[in-house]
Amino acid sequence: MLKKLLILGIIAALTPAVFAASPKENTEMSELYQITENFINNDVPTVGKLDKKMRELITIVVLTSNGQSEYVKDHVEKALKAGAKPVEIREAIYQCAPYVGVPKALDAEKAMMEVIKNPIASTGTVTAETRQEAGLNTQVEIFGEKIKAMPSLYPENEQHIPQFLAKYCFGDFYTRKGLDLKTRELLTLCMLVSIGDTESQIKGHIQGNLNMGNDKDTMIAAINQCLPYIGFPRTLNALKYLNETVK
Repeated sequence: MLKKLLILGIIAALTPAVFAASPKENTEMSELYQITENFINNDVPTVGKLDKKMRELITIVVLTSNGQSEYVKDHVEKALKAGAKPVEIREAIYQCAPYVGVPKALDAEKAMMEVIKNPIASTGTVTAETRQEAGLNTQVEIFGEKIKAMPSLYPENEQHIPQFLAKYCFGDFYTRKGLDLKTRELLTLCMLVSIGDTESQIKGHIQGNLNMGNDKDTMIAAINQCLPYIGFPRTLNALKYLNETVK
């Protein structure tokens, strides 16, 4: 037994330091990490005039959309350092739920709560009785009166879809306090860009962004902020849809 312990001690002493490091430290030592960190920190921010807080909120919703909650914690910390309020971070994650699915949003919320341990007061504004009307009003504010014709685009057995959009997506989430509609629309565009195969939705929310005051340059900067986390193909597709929508 003593001989075995001595052998294990010798092996431990000879083991390279890299194996004693934490997974994060090992990652930081890699050449890939250094290349990508340089791109994220030195190249990406040169496009557009987004402040660091908005860049971090965008990164959080992109990671949430990708189901990469293990990276959300780090960017919650960075968002706080950049001046984001806990409620803004929470609302950015909540905004993801109707677009990328509940499980991804819940995983991101759990990661957020490892950093922001104090409870954040509710910012909901609707009730079971008011959520559909409030949601429809919000849709009209973002997309115009034409949105009221949406039910006519669906067959009779799919009429629940425009109702759910009004109640759940725009009623339960867009009406919450903590983020204004201008910010919610920009974050939503980034979610749609991240998950891909959403051309019609991306184009619709490009128009919604314009209506809320986000110009083309702002959207280019936001899409560019997604690039390191989603790759070039989805980024190029999003820019194509932007150019087709905003001549």
